[in-house]
Amino acid sequence: MLLRHDRVLVAVLIMTDVAFYAGRSGTVSAADIAERAGMARRGIEPLLQMLSRSGLLESVRGPRGGYRLGRPRRDICLSDVIGVITAAEEEGANGPTSPLFVKVVDIFWKEEDREAAERLKSVTLDDLVRRAEAKGLRRPLSEPISFSI
Repeated sequence: MLLRHDRVLVAVLIMTDVAFYAGRSGTVSAADIAERAGMARRGIEPLLQMLSRSGLLESVRGPRGGYRLGRPRRDICLSDVIGVITAAEEEGANGPTSPLFVKVVDIFWKEEDREAAERLKSVTLDDLVRRAEAKGLRRPLSEPISFSI
């Protein structure tokens, strides 16, 4: 289920943060993502690992390491991100078992989920980055490389 699912929202935020702040060739650290999100780093690391294992993110080691997108941002739909997170959580999902839930609420919720998922197939990270730019958000300027000896 994806409607108002906190882990899904955080995963979309992580992917949008990487798309916005890493640009085309840079990386962003987990610590920077967590700080901008106002969350603890240990809280987002499991999501970063899931997104990396799925290929949506690439993990880069080294002094300038961090995370970058696994594909161009125009090729990553929100439904891709949601699919990674919800698939991992549905494996161990246990919900209410009352007849009212099983026969009414669960069926209704799944219908709404399908409609939302269909719409999110047409929204890409590129769309969210453009929204961020339209809202006046700015990326920090990168430091110029100095070759002074």
